Amino acid sequence: MDKLIRILIVEDDMIIAANLSLQLTKLGYEVIGIVSRGEDAISNASQNKPDIILMDVNLKGAIDGIDAAIAIHVQNEIPIIYLTANNDDGTFSRAKETQPYAFISKPFNKLNLQRTIALVVEKIKDNGSLKQYSDQNNLEVLPDRIFVRHNGKMVKLLLDQILYIEAERNYCNIVTTLGKYLVVSTLKTIENELKDSCFIRVHRSFIVNICKLDIVADSHLEIDRKVIPISKSYKEFLLGRLHTI
Repeated sequence: MDKLIRILIVEDDMIIAANLSLQLTKLGYEVIGIVSRGEDAISNASQNKPDIILMDVNLKGAIDGIDAAIAIHVQNEIPIIYLTANNDDGTFSRAKETQPYAFISKPFNKLNLQRTIALVVEKIKDNGSLKQYSDQNNLEVLPDRIFVRHNGKMVKLLLDQILYIEAERNYCNIVTTLGKYLVVSTLKTIENELKDSCFIRVHRSFIVNICKLDIVADSHLEIDRKVIPISKSYKEFLLGRLHTI
């Protein structure tokens, strides 16, 4: 007999969550938990490693569903299906960057739920056992370029194109002359990989390409009109590097 697919529900509306749980159980899936906060979703996913997570995008609190999904993917590549009633383009773009397996719009119906999860289950079977998600498979560094995972593929970024890198919770935005690229990686990991180049940490949330600096002031930098703070602990090292250029 096939093992039941284990599903974690992350939804802060308990009526919707209970309905989802009931429908999933009737469809033959095992609901391993219902949580209402992003922090609890991260903890539950780490401990129980569900096969699929149904994730509400607009969770209440400091961490929304998208941030929770990113944090979960740092540890495990668990398929995410987003539940959303939000048609905002910005939210959709953020959610899409996390490479979800599907979206289910609210209010959902049983047939849509059944078909969506069935398709995701087939994808899981086709992929075989899911790999662990790590910084290393999202970032590859070569002497003059890096490759980052973007929209399901590895994209080349020349180091000379990168302006700065900004940390945002459990991921980083690499800002280039061509656009922004979101990667699941800590700023510390990127700093270690780029330590022999023109990239310098200037703040707990920023690494800058010193070849792209436009202005250096007492408490901030400017690159392409972006104002970036300088921490006192990094300022002396930065100024020392600038003197050698």
